[in-house]
Amino acid sequence: QVQLMESGGDLVQPGGSLRLTCAASGFSLNNYVIGWFRQAPGKEREGISCISTNGRTIYADSVAGRFTISRDNAKGTVYLQMNSLKFDDTAVYYCARGSMYSLSPKTVNSWGQGTQVTVSS
Repeated sequence: QVQLMESGGDLVQPGGSLRLTCAASGFSLNNYVIGWFRQAPGKEREGISCISTNGRTIYADSVAGRFTISRDNAKGTVYLQMNSLKFDDTAVYYCARGSMYSLSPKTVNSWGQGTQVTVSS
């Protein structure tokens, strides 16, 4: 059974940092593209970062230069390091397994349950 479990969400002040972790099980992580998505209240879910099987990465303009995605296939985990957090980063963050190297939610075939990130002073 494919499972993706996010952790690391928290309340953080603007300018702060968090690292999200996605623990994958039930499939061979090294064979799949993994992405991070987020959904703020009243907004559509958006792709913010994606990492290919060979480590290529893409970022949405809104997080480029502040967020870093990485993967450790041996541990079955994907990380999202988030620095210089802003109020607008407040959202539920999801990791997902994708069928393509893309930030489009339409390419996702399995979602995690999400973890809340709140940026507030």
